[in-house]
Formats: sequence, C-alpha cells, structure tokens
Amino acid sequence: MKITVETIVKAPVAEVWRAYTTPEDIKQWNTASDDWHTTQSTIDLREGGQFSSRMEAKDGSFGFDFTGTYTRIVPNELIEYSFGDRTSVVEFAPGASGVTVRIAFDAESENPVEQQRQGWQAILDNFAKHVESLQ
Repeated sequence: MKITVETIVKAPVAEVWRAYTTPEDIKQWNTASDDWHTTQSTIDLREGGQFSSRMEAKDGSFGFDFTGTYTRIVPNELIEYSFGDRTSVVEFAPGASGVTVRIAFDAESENPVEQQRQGWQAILDNFAKHVESLQ
C-alpha cells in the first residue's frame, strides 16, 4: 500500500531542493514531534548513493537510523529511493503559490496506516516551516 503526503512550500524550487538534500538542514526539520530530533545526517545525492538520518527521542529512550539508497535523481524535480524493502518517491512541483512537495511511500506493517501518514505529514510540515523561515 502506498501512502501519499504533500505540502506547499512558499520558496523557490532551488531553495526547497537544497533544504531537502542538505544534512545540516535535514537536522533542523526532520522530526515528527518536538520530543524527537535528528542528531546526524549524511547524504550522497546520486543514483546508487546512500543516505542516513539518526532520529532519537530527546529523552534518550529510543532512536533509530533511517537509511536508504537513491535510485533516481532529477535535480529540482524528483528523488526516488529505497529503504529496506520499501520505496519512496519525492516530487518537487513549482506552482503559482509555491512548490508542492509530494511524497509517496510504501506503508510498513508494524504501525497503523493513519499513524504513518500523520508522522510523515508532520515531518513534511516541519520541512515547509523550516524552508519558509529561511526566506
């Protein structure tokens, strides 16, 4: 099952792309709630390149690495990647009101679909706020 989330970011597409693909920016926005944070991020932005983000509860009770491999890159337009046995597609579509960032990803089986949708949407909303704060 695919889950799709999206947001509109009021910024030029080059800035949206840069913030989505830069480790220092990722550490600022990659969180679903205030009690979590991303402590490390690495990016090798090329087809076959790897990425990794270390996400941790701020109280130290839990953490995990979100890692994967880029399978297709079209600068300022598209990022496709695999993570484990799942895949994701991130689209960047400029429009009159900003850049629509749409993420479609394979659902996992451990958590309810709506919980997954809400978590990914919260991260994407934080991304939009971060980029817009840089304008």
